[in-house]
Amino acid sequence: MKQSNALVEKIFAAADAMNDEMVTRRRDLHKYAEPGWTEFRTAAMVAGELTKLGYAVEAGAAVVKKEAMMGVPSDERLAKEMERAVSEGADPQWVEKMAGGLTGVVGTMKCAGDGPVVALRFDMDALDLMETTDAGHEPLEKGFASVHDWGMHACGHDGHTTIGLAVAKILAELKEELKGTVKMIFQPAEEGVRGAYAMVEAGVVDDADYLLGAHIGMKLPRTGAIAARIYGMLATTKFDANFTGVPAHAGMAPEQGKNALLAAACAALNLHAISRHSGGTSRINVGKLIAGSGRNVIGDKALLQLETRGISTEVNEYVASEAQRIIKAAADMYGVTVDISRAGGAAGAENSPALADALTEHARELGIFSEIVEEPVDFGGSEDCSYFMQRVQNNGGQAAYLNIGAKLAAGHHDAHFTFDEAVLGLSVKVIATSAAGLLNGEIKA
Repeated sequence: MKQSNALVEKIFAAADAMNDEMVTRRRDLHKYAEPGWTEFRTAAMVAGELTKLGYAVEAGAAVVKKEAMMGVPSDERLAKEMERAVSEGADPQWVEKMAGGLTGVVGTMKCAGDGPVVALRFDMDALDLMETTDAGHEPLEKGFASVHDWGMHACGHDGHTTIGLAVAKILAELKEELKGTVKMIFQPAEEGVRGAYAMVEAGVVDDADYLLGAHIGMKLPRTGAIAARIYGMLATTKFDANFTGVPAHAGMAPEQGKNALLAAACAALNLHAISRHSGGTSRINVGKLIAGSGRNVIGDKALLQLETRGISTEVNEYVASEAQRIIKAAADMYGVTVDISRAGGAAGAENSPALADALTEHARELGIFSEIVEEPVDFGGSEDCSYFMQRVQNNGGQAAYLNIGAKLAAGHHDAHFTFDEAVLGLSVKVIATSAAGLLNGEIKA
């Protein structure tokens, strides 16, 4: 069934009318960038806007399972970030609901008729990165560069949050013409793949029939392109391993020490010797090793930070299990202790084929994209939207992740990153019409 032209035209008109509003919001979010689990100002604004639009809004512990959170900043930092958010205009009542870093927000809207539950997921967090002060950087020249040290939207999540709120507004205005239920999911801490798991474990998509996610610019650094046939989202696990030994004078009493530095170094070398897996691509990387205290002291402390990846959850779990075994064995070899904590993770995922095909055809019918990528696109990295996708698919539903092209000033996670804001309107149009088509049964998958 082809989607109603009248409904598409209404969505397009509403998106065009919001262009200036979207640019303003995106630049505000960019200026007040907040890294993972500290998105108090951003999440409070999202919760307030969704409430105004008539959504039933839940935040904090209702949508984030505290025990499942990974890579959470210290209580001291969280308290400071809460204070700063309020000083920068955040509603203190919403901020208080998010104490402890529980910065997830979900808005639910029941439409006029019976139909499926369509969940739309948008990430909100910035990176722990200093934005460039080089001349010619658009955010700096136009006055919306980040005012927060070590906080920068260098991946486009300021755009994602803006797109999500615009889609929410359009769908709310058209609710009498739609069927089913819309769930707007605004996720914290995607960077480091830390946030989705805690929201999935809170059950926010357990009732979803469809789940849509999207990223601007990724794999398509040109405005006007779109890809829906995505595969190869790698499963990943991030670990921190803290080794603790016994210090001793390296000259007078080396036998009294227990060398955590050498244990960590031994682990680092052997981690990269983990056997490959016949199930497909696997990767491991020790990205950071900090150890020791001085040249004449047996090093009693070491921190090793690493990640594993796999083409599937099964392959990644194999590498992650082997990694933990090797780390513990290295600690035992040197007589030290080690504490291994999980700092992040994502499941392996790929788009539901029928939904990916339907969305590809839908994007073509809209006539607003200059390039429809027909061939499957290998994502080749990790994105914790995969947890939402996996849960919905395991429950019998369908899920898809869109790559929406945008011209970029620099690559993702670069201090010079910014994007062509024309992608905001294009993204709103394709996501809102896709959601409407799925709700009304006009997009068949």
